[in-house]
Amino acid sequence: MTMIHKISADHLSIERIGEIIGKGYKIELSDDARQRIVRCREYLDRKIAENKNPIYGVTTGFGSLCNVSIGKDHLAQLQINLMMSHACGTGDRVPNEIVKIMILLKIQSLSYGFSGCKLDTVERLVDFFNNDVYPIVYMQGSLGASGDLVPLAHLSLPLVGLGEVEFRGKVMNSSEMLRKNGWRPIKLASKEGLALLNGTQNMSAFAVWAILNSRRLGRWADTISAMSLDAYCGLVEPFTDAVHQVRPHKGQIDTAANMRSLLQGSEIVSKPKEYVQDPYSFRCIPQVHGAFKDTLAYVSSVIDTEINSATDNPTVCPDDDLIISAGNFHGEPIALPMDFLAIAVSELANISERRIYKLVSGTRGLPSFLVANPGVNSGFMITQYTAASVVSLNKSLCSPASVDSIPSSQGQEDHVSMGANAAIKLYKVVLNTERVLAIELFNAAQALDFRRPLRSSDAVERVYGAYRKVVPFIVNDEVMYPHIARSIDFLKDNAPAC
Repeated sequence: MTMIHKISADHLSIERIGEIIGKGYKIELSDDARQRIVRCREYLDRKIAENKNPIYGVTTGFGSLCNVSIGKDHLAQLQINLMMSHACGTGDRVPNEIVKIMILLKIQSLSYGFSGCKLDTVERLVDFFNNDVYPIVYMQGSLGASGDLVPLAHLSLPLVGLGEVEFRGKVMNSSEMLRKNGWRPIKLASKEGLALLNGTQNMSAFAVWAILNSRRLGRWADTISAMSLDAYCGLVEPFTDAVHQVRPHKGQIDTAANMRSLLQGSEIVSKPKEYVQDPYSFRCIPQVHGAFKDTLAYVSSVIDTEINSATDNPTVCPDDDLIISAGNFHGEPIALPMDFLAIAVSELANISERRIYKLVSGTRGLPSFLVANPGVNSGFMITQYTAASVVSLNKSLCSPASVDSIPSSQGQEDHVSMGANAAIKLYKVVLNTERVLAIELFNAAQALDFRRPLRSSDAVERVYGAYRKVVPFIVNDEVMYPHIARSIDFLKDNAPAC
């Protein structure tokens, strides 16, 4: 049975986007969305016919060419030229999953009826979404200023039969894709190119993807750290609720409660210990993981607002009889939070690598480098090197992009957000953090085997049992990178214990 999501003015949550993308929903414009789109376009056409004064981006050029008036006979060509001239992307391709979120967010923004797009233009974007047409979009090129001009130009070119797409697993010219689907190229009207290219949907799509995956990694970080703590014979006392009620940060309280739940019933936890403290990487899990969760909650609230907004320019407001050129496309409101989230996510990797180091250090009764016969075997020695390398790269990526600005368009766009660069860096940090957590799981499961016959909690043992179906206990040295790759896939394909 095909599941349908109706595009409307109702609130679109980040969770709902994850469900739409993850479960393969098709989308439709609601009657209300259709009416809003048509009403705005009809209003804009009337204003163009009645108004003798220039309207930015509608009857004028763009950027620093805002004072150059365009004749009525050239308004449609102006929009095509805008798309072609702005498609200057380079670098790696934006992954299809994020491209699909971009299409969804662009449709959502245009559906509010403040942009002036024609109905058939928006409906063709719906066709792209429903038929898994992925425009080829490149990561580099956006300043996050007039929104995401360059990536959105690449996203929009296929509407008119230009650019390239991936369709049915093949990269092809957009004109070929249109023929295969029996679609004609869209004939753009005035302002449509600007409505399509202005906006923050590239940045926002990366942010939505990062938030959804960060939530998943946050849950995995708690689960894996619980396995590591038991494998290290760590103490559960630092997770006592009373400790966290006197410093009541929500993320900290929630993480401590989660750790208590994850470790409940562990035979290793109940074993008497001679020491009274653990290293910070174990003892301060609630404080570090909790700070990440609080940051994630804040960033989620900002992105939630952004994806339920109209962010192109000029803004067309039929009810107020206004067409206003302003700055809703500017990426600053989300550039700063994306930089903040990259820092927070990187801390999950940072503290994870420290736990890895402790597990391979030959302390607390564990063998050096987690092999029974170290010396002839290097064991898990180099897994910590790899984790340290990735963590160090994250530190470089966490230098904020949003503090930078390079003027463009002959100084007309004299302060830019660099939000797209923040988005790319955040994307890379999330992937890197997943890799480090996977390496910690690889080490934690190995270390836990040296605690047998004692058992950990039911929650930890369930994860351990599932993991051992894809990654074995390492007796003697063997090629390790396939095990790390399978550990990463395990985190993607399985749910954490919490």
